[in-house]
Amino acid sequence: MPVKKNVYLVFAIICLFIGSHQASAQARRRVIQLTGIVTDTTGAFLPGVNFYVPKAGRGTTSLNNGFFSLPLLIGDTVLISSVGYKKQIYVVPQDAKEFTSVLFEMNPDVTFLKEVVVTMPTEELFKEAVLALNVPLDNTGIDPKNLNAELLALMVRTTPMDGNANYRYYINQYSNSLGDKFHPLYNPFLNPLNWVKFIKDLKKKKREQDRAVQSKY
Repeated sequence: MPVKKNVYLVFAIICLFIGSHQASAQARRRVIQLTGIVTDTTGAFLPGVNFYVPKAGRGTTSLNNGFFSLPLLIGDTVLISSVGYKKQIYVVPQDAKEFTSVLFEMNPDVTFLKEVVVTMPTEELFKEAVLALNVPLDNTGIDPKNLNAELLALMVRTTPMDGNANYRYYINQYSNSLGDKFHPLYNPFLNPLNWVKFIKDLKKKKREQDRAVQSKY
């Protein structure tokens, strides 16, 4: 009986040692740097491809030349996705080198829509549809308050920009930034001539107000 107890004790110690060794090995998973290029099936670089690690809750995006770089742990799973392309999954192998380079080729995700048949009405049906709209040709039925000039001006100032206006604003800002890139920015508040002009205008307005008060009396 004592021999069997000693055997069981030795076996339990060995199991505990193996379990603790495996746990410590998992806790010390190696860190690698995964870099690479993303292309489509024609070999063109793909920017904006998302690389996401679900367990870590982090990721990165490929640059304009398709390049990406992401630190990972051995065994991590990376989800690779981009609009218009099929998703891919990459698992870091156990024998991965400290600096690993890969090349991902994204396959297009083609979605076939159902056939849509467009029919054009005849001239007679088109005329009947237009007449059925019953669009008033004058201001009958329109509240005159809605045609107020101040209200219309306020609507113009507060209405958000559409896509074209946003694009023009972005292009203007971008061109201005390129123009200001190679010379210092000009601050009008630091120009003494502007301050002199501002003070003269204040004095002029002050004199005009004094004359207006004196003319009343």
